[in-house]
Amino acid sequence: MKNRVVLVSVLFLFSIQLTFAGNLKGKIKTKEEGLNNVVVYLVPIEKTNVTSPKTAAVMDQKNLNFVPHVLPVLIGTKVVFPNSDQIRHSVFSIGKVKKFDFGTYPPGSEKSIICDQIGIIPVLCYIHHDMSSYIVVLETPYFALTNEAGEYLINNVPSGKYRLTFWHEETKIRGQEIIIPEHGTITKNVTLEE
Repeated sequence: MKNRVVLVSVLFLFSIQLTFAGNLKGKIKTKEEGLNNVVVYLVPIEKTNVTSPKTAAVMDQKNLNFVPHVLPVLIGTKVVFPNSDQIRHSVFSIGKVKKFDFGTYPPGSEKSIICDQIGIIPVLCYIHHDMSSYIVVLETPYFALTNEAGEYLINNVPSGKYRLTFWHEETKIRGQEIIIPEHGTITKNVTLEE
């Protein structure tokens, strides 16, 4: 009986926590089309502690490309770089946030880093100069990456005030304050002037 009461209490508290979370969706577009690879994220106005994820993120190497081209992660995330091509790669970064150089490594192997500082990590390959990508290290777990149509969705955001912020490798997008409701979905679209 005691275990049953504890289980019911836990389920009740869990349902209350989920009840006070909203969703944010929208589209980032130019006058003519959606803008992909925009990192959209919500920074709480009142700072909160976050826990590093236990699951690693992956930036693969396929067909002489980094996949994905832009990888948003929470600070403390381990990022794994498998080589899924049939040739060698030499992945590195000389950015201010995280410097690393894996040297040359063969197909089927992988290397990794821990993203322990907030900011942008540009990733390149010494051997294949056309290969480039970005890891965007964030202080918040509430983020999304726009798809080919420029659409994004951030689910289960605790209600409250946030700074809606954007990052794109070529385009500056102005942020704004936003209030996430206790439940339901709000929409924030952005149309960029060219």
